[in-house]
Amino acid sequence: MTLPRAGVLLATVVLALYAITAAVVLTTPYEDPIHVIARLAALWGFLALAIAAILTPFLREIMKVFGRPFLAVHHTFAAIGLLLPTLHPVTLAIGAMNPAVFVPVFSPWGRFWALAGRPALYLLYIAFAGVLLRKYIPKYWRWVHGLMYVALLFAIVHGNLLGDDFRDPIIWALFNTLFVLVVAAFVLKRWQKLQKERASGRRA
Repeated sequence: MTLPRAGVLLATVVLALYAITAAVVLTTPYEDPIHVIARLAALWGFLALAIAAILTPFLREIMKVFGRPFLAVHHTFAAIGLLLPTLHPVTLAIGAMNPAVFVPVFSPWGRFWALAGRPALYLLYIAFAGVLLRKYIPKYWRWVHGLMYVALLFAIVHGNLLGDDFRDPIIWALFNTLFVLVVAAFVLKRWQKLQKERASGRRA
């Protein structure tokens, strides 16, 4: 299927974000290639999840831009955002030969936030399960799926506190801006829902 011009432009922007991120990571001096893979997986995974979240208030627009249903586009980014953050601790565990990277640390408070990527991974899978169980928990699946926003919060804090690449001003500015846009999209989505409920109430 040929993408509309707007779709080509948006796809180019997304690819550019991935390319910029890779360029920063690959041009930073490193000794362990496994660590490079882990860093790329974390950053690219966050990028995919952030894009999936940012697109949520724009269901009709995404259909026009990509010429495909919103869910198809959203789920593509979400799938990437599920795979790559999983690859991040897996590669670290293999490199260190230590599965402790999967174990959340809850105290002290500062260490919890520095290692918040660990619980973020579990929250991400719970959020994904919410979609799979939507037929069984129709009233609550959106709340469960909404844990993705908490996972993104944990991930961005983890990156800022512990991520090697967040020392680079480009990565710091890009990923923190993405998180701000995620928050804005969340607020916009809730505002759209409120407006829809008010409109339904007036018609009733």
